[in-house]
Amino acid sequence: MNLDLSHINPIDQVGIEERVARFNTRSLKKNTKTNALKLVLNMIDLTTLEGKDTEAKIKQLCYKAEHLSDDLPDLPNVAAICVYPNHVKTAKLALAGSSVKVASVATAFPSGNSTLKIKLEDTKFAIENGADEIDMVISRGEFLKGNYNFVFDEISAIKEVCGKITLKVILETGELSTLDNVRKASEIAMYADADFIKTSTGKIQPAATMPVTLVMLEAIKEYHFKTGKIIGMKPAGGISTAKNALQYLVMLQETLGSTWMTNKYFRFGASSLANDIILQLGKEQHGAYYSKDYISID
Repeated sequence: MNLDLSHINPIDQVGIEERVARFNTRSLKKNTKTNALKLVLNMIDLTTLEGKDTEAKIKQLCYKAEHLSDDLPDLPNVAAICVYPNHVKTAKLALAGSSVKVASVATAFPSGNSTLKIKLEDTKFAIENGADEIDMVISRGEFLKGNYNFVFDEISAIKEVCGKITLKVILETGELSTLDNVRKASEIAMYADADFIKTSTGKIQPAATMPVTLVMLEAIKEYHFKTGKIIGMKPAGGISTAKNALQYLVMLQETLGSTWMTNKYFRFGASSLANDIILQLGKEQHGAYYSKDYISID
């Protein structure tokens, strides 16, 4: 496909930052706050993507996904567990019968520096082992060279392998340098049939930020207006507090509306966010914070 990105207007960075500042002044109270915190929990992709990951660690994370805090009533499960392809089978068995999905990073995560053949094989391996969702990385080097067709074709090829499996496309916004590049990469991913666009791998700083996420949400809004298609959004990396997560929810509601206020279309990529939300819900329930010693690190 010969991509035409000439219709994309330059990003007004000052305007984006002013809007984010307004979102950060919002405050949720009592039942509204409790319900929002539970929604955030249900939107989390509980993640472990370390070289030291073992079968035991994956099983423990899967147990946590279904038992976030057994003494707090009516807690939802997280949306998914996100692991490397070689741990998909372990996670799938551990979560058998659960509503929690198994997501797998693929395509030479996190760098993306490999051949398309290897990236396709990586994706196929994860799917054959039971992955419900694939989180792929774009080739940032090719993007930064201006080789947008290469990036588009690669995403399209991965999506063809995925079929009906949900494909989240990671832009690695910390390496794209500008909000204009974030906007262009979002457009490329969506027109290449991504089901979600995702900020980051969590391995590069800065990872998810609210200005970057707002630019991506605005891209989704415009794409939806043009095509009628609903594209999901996943900020990932660096969102570790309930307060910050609620600010993202406010931004989501006011930018895209209630249709996106579900884990079908919005996720948080996080490893420690769930713990802080449990602490906040414990405070709402019991009037005092739990000790962190009662919550698993992983």
